[in-house]
Amino acid sequence: MDFRTYAEFLPSAYTADMTAPASTWWQWRQTRVHIARAAVPGAAVRAMVIHGGGGYSGALWPAAAVAAGAGVDVLAPDLPLYGDTIEPDPARVRYDDWIDLLCDLVRAERAADPRPLILFGASMGGMLAYEVAARTREVAAVVATCLLDLSDARARAAATRFPWMGRSAPALLRTIDPLLGRVRLPIRWLADMAAMSTDPRLSRLCATDPRGGGVSVPLGFLSSWMNYPHTTPESFDAAPVTLVAPAADTWTPPALSIRFLRRIGAPTRLVMLDNCGHFPIEEPGLAQLRATMSETVTAVAAQADRP
Repeated sequence: MDFRTYAEFLPSAYTADMTAPASTWWQWRQTRVHIARAAVPGAAVRAMVIHGGGGYSGALWPAAAVAAGAGVDVLAPDLPLYGDTIEPDPARVRYDDWIDLLCDLVRAERAADPRPLILFGASMGGMLAYEVAARTREVAAVVATCLLDLSDARARAAATRFPWMGRSAPALLRTIDPLLGRVRLPIRWLADMAAMSTDPRLSRLCATDPRGGGVSVPLGFLSSWMNYPHTTPESFDAAPVTLVAPAADTWTPPALSIRFLRRIGAPTRLVMLDNCGHFPIEEPGLAQLRATMSETVTAVAAQADRP
């Protein structure tokens, strides 16, 4: 499966002239990271697309291409366990590794190319984008479909397949991690992949894709995710944050992300994507997503032009 399989779920008006990504590779520690790219040398702004659990660059590429539109240089890494990234020891991967990898990638990209960089985080990728911006302070703006703060028991209940599982998960996972941390389980056993989309066919595709939702993840990864100490929103001042919340998301209801957004110290903006589920493919939300990203790109480019 490649991005074309996922593109079939979007309105044809967006996909007819969609740019196919080019595969590139970046070595990070012992991991060979696959990065999908659509290079636009003359673009004033670049965008990095960050997937979450069950996603990867190919799955997100169509929606990301719609959001970015023309004239934006786009890159989308596959985080270890997912996509085409080659991880020599999948059982050792932890959420902290994802944060460290993305921080190093942002720094490497910024060192090689000084153009302003926007982070676009989808699902779990929203908090990754937020944290990477906080830690690197080299990001011009963050756009996220979800900001799920797992220190909130209500957010944990939404993130896991069964609400009772999420409420007690951090303490339970900390307890079993030393002995069972390397044990890998299918992510669809632990997350409600059926709620990925309002289209059951897309939900099934996401849940069974061997490079996405069909992946097995180590319990230690889940423990590190549930217990990760994210930057407190009140102290966050690294970049403006825009929440593009799918209004019909039944998996991670927008209210959970909005509650976190309102606590962020930096400038924030909320845009509801009308009629969109967790994986945004519906109109008019797609058009709203594209317009919001265009406005963000314009604002970032204007800021970069100021002396």
